[in-house]
Amino acid sequence: MTSSSNQTADQTSAHGAQARHASGHLSVSKDGGVGRISFFHPKGNSLPASLLGAMADAVTDLGRDDAVRVIVMESEGSGAFCAGASFDELVNLSNPEQGQRFFSGFSSVVLAMIRAPKFIITRVHGRAAGGAVGVIAASDFSIAVRSASARLSELRVGIGPFVVGPAIERKIGLAAFSQMAVDADWRDAEWCERHGLYARLADDAESLNNTVNEMAHTLAASNPEAMAGMKRIFWSGTEHWDALLAERATMSGRMALSPFTRQAISSFKSR
Repeated sequence: MTSSSNQTADQTSAHGAQARHASGHLSVSKDGGVGRISFFHPKGNSLPASLLGAMADAVTDLGRDDAVRVIVMESEGSGAFCAGASFDELVNLSNPEQGQRFFSGFSSVVLAMIRAPKFIITRVHGRAAGGAVGVIAASDFSIAVRSASARLSELRVGIGPFVVGPAIERKIGLAAFSQMAVDADWRDAEWCERHGLYARLADDAESLNNTVNEMAHTLAASNPEAMAGMKRIFWSGTEHWDALLAERATMSGRMALSPFTRQAISSFKSR
């Protein structure tokens, strides 16, 4: 379904466009009413600020495109779905302003996803950690392979899932979110499905692809007005999230510069 050609960074929303960011890239394609956003980074499909910005822009652009009725979010490769935020950028933060901008990357993606007037299906082909869990929670329907475990690893590096927390809590409830945030260990896909993070599980990669494509084309043939109305209902009450997530990003940015967090990050990276 995806056709792509190399483009400059400001052309990520064009049909079949691919924007490269350092060692990673993001591709956008459209086919039969389905818009598809695919990202890649050699370090576990982690997301540096440039990819997060491109992802938010791509979601917004596809949300405004009358030729697109449903959006699929996915990553490339056969390893992790997404390892979360880029550790390389996290360790290089030097002041609170940089920290706030760094953590605002995921808030931009979450806000773009919940406000796009199209359903977003997230295809989870592998493990998801940290901010990636927030991306999954901000989608309207997620389909994962049975090996796709998930965890909120932020406490292990001296911070917390503050920015993505509101989306995760809304999706799976406070009790399950608290469990993930406090016990920063892996949850298997069955746990994620039971608690609503994943809507459906697939046995293998082929089944995952078939299920995602079938769902996407079913929704692409559905009434766009009805889907937009349903989405407004799903995410009603989040109108204040611009301010909330900005406040959380500031909190995280300040915390990331503390000696405790610096030491925790150093220990985590040396494992």
